[in-house]
Amino acid sequence: MAFPDKRMPISTGAILTAVVLCSSSAAAQEASNRLSDDLPPVGFGTLSQSDIGIRLQTPTLIVSIVPLAESVIRLLAADTYRSLHRLVKSKEEELLTESRHYGLLDPTLFLVSFFGTQPQARFDPEAITITEPGRIYRPTTILAISSSFGDRQVSQRETAVAIYLFEDELSLFNSFEVSYQGESFNQWARILRTIERERAAVDARAASGRRDTTSVAALRRHLTETSSPQ
Repeated sequence: MAFPDKRMPISTGAILTAVVLCSSSAAAQEASNRLSDDLPPVGFGTLSQSDIGIRLQTPTLIVSIVPLAESVIRLLAADTYRSLHRLVKSKEEELLTESRHYGLLDPTLFLVSFFGTQPQARFDPEAITITEPGRIYRPTTILAISSSFGDRQVSQRETAVAIYLFEDELSLFNSFEVSYQGESFNQWARILRTIERERAAVDARAASGRRDTTSVAALRRHLTETSSPQ
């Protein structure tokens, strides 16, 4: 049975509005592509790990989720960048093996840590999800860094660490929410703005050949990263 055609004529104003919206969307996508496709130079970043990390807190745990993409970690201070870069390189073979096994061409990697704030704090590694509009991502696989990660439990002030592999389609340059055990945390939009500002600053420093070598900045980073769990 054919349904009656109830379509309304489209006005010129509606067409113009659609064109403007599409243009804005295209511009935003172009900026996102620039950030994600072009790697910033190494050695000009000033951000700390806490600047790019998502921090979730439960009654017994602090969960830290840090992206490991080169396009992001190159914006970190040089010593922090080297530490994370070396970690990924040291696990390269295992990451490639896991990626091939699960059919991932270019997985999105996160360094995830569970820090115990109470004795014998239990955690659920698979309970972390990332939500974009219309899509929920769960970790495809998890590569343990800490030998005790499989215990799913940490003592007070102990940390269990792993690298999480998510599907290729998950983009760090779109806004998303992170959830743990059903609670959602919307921090990434703010972090993404920090990343965009620092990328512009890194490009400017690289163009002028000016690196961040001030003792004040170095001291601030050291105090920030040693006073909070990673």
